Amino acid sequence: MLTGPDPDTLHPMPGFPRVVALRPLAAGRRNVTVGPYSYYDDPDHAEAFFDRNVLHHFDFTGDRLVIGPFCAFATGMRIVMNGANHAMGGFSTYPFNIFANGWDAGFDPATWQAENRGDTVIGADVWIGAEAWIMPGVTIGPGAIVAARAVVTQPVAPFTVVAGNPARPVRQRFDDATVAALLDIAWWDWPPERITRNLNAIRGTDLAVLRAAA
Repeated sequence: MLTGPDPDTLHPMPGFPRVVALRPLAAGRRNVTVGPYSYYDDPDHAEAFFDRNVLHHFDFTGDRLVIGPFCAFATGMRIVMNGANHAMGGFSTYPFNIFANGWDAGFDPATWQAENRGDTVIGADVWIGAEAWIMPGVTIGPGAIVAARAVVTQPVAPFTVVAGNPARPVRQRFDDATVAALLDIAWWDWPPERITRNLNAIRGTDLAVLRAAA
């Protein structure tokens, strides 16, 4: 029985090396969790996603990057982690301590850690457009769409389209009742066999049919 591509095949589309599955690419990386079937599309550096597109993600910082299943990331999108932040509680934001040679004396790491914005969480079935930026500690709900070149600094509600800098809601993809139903059905958590059997319902517009499949 066909169940879609192997979620742990690095290049799930034969002949298209620009498309990489993110779960196998993340294997062995600390503080990164990726759901199956999420992918990144880049004609030049697809396999370097976690080095080129996930910025300032240092093990010592301790923040986690969580990417849900069935996400689609377009070329040049960036995810900025907490390691990019500077302490802002004093008069200067300059990171004197990282240059040492006496400038590290007296630095209290707690002043920086207190401003850590937490984990970055991208929910299931999220589409992020080209050159969009996701800033530290943001949570993006399932089914959301982030427009190209948007800069996301605040949480994005499920099934919401955001655009701009800073990103603002443009519209909700479905009414509240439908969003609640879709979150309850959570088709992205189904086994591959059930997804394969019900693809028309998943990509369709009839909620009753999708409910019946659940």
